[in-house]
Amino acid sequence: QLQLVGSGGGLVQPGGSLRLSCAASGFAFHYYDIAWFRQAPGKEREGVACFTSANGRTNYRDSVKGRFTISRDNAKNTMYLLMNSLTPEDTAVYYCAAVPPPSLHPLALCSMRQPDYVYWGQGTQLTVSS
Repeated sequence: QLQLVGSGGGLVQPGGSLRLSCAASGFAFHYYDIAWFRQAPGKEREGVACFTSANGRTNYRDSVKGRFTISRDNAKNTMYLLMNSLTPEDTAVYYCAAVPPPSLHPLALCSMRQPDYVYWGQGTQLTVSS
């Protein structure tokens, strides 16, 4: 049974850091493109970061560049999102997602579009507040 289980959310003060984790099972995790999305109250779900399995390329939305880092440990079937310099605008439910890679081209870049992802974790809440 394919499963993604996100964890690590919580309450953090502005300027703080947190690392989200997402454990995968039931599929060949190392082969899949992965991504983190988030959804704030009253807003649409948006792509935060993604990781291209074919070549290791990553992509980030502009508002988190330089602050967030997506990574993966294929040996542990786990993906991570390290978040630094958090602001209240980062408050949201964070979702991990995975999809078989649409391309194995050496210059391929993962998608940041929600419709492109097939498998989803259940979401973990991050609240940034003093």
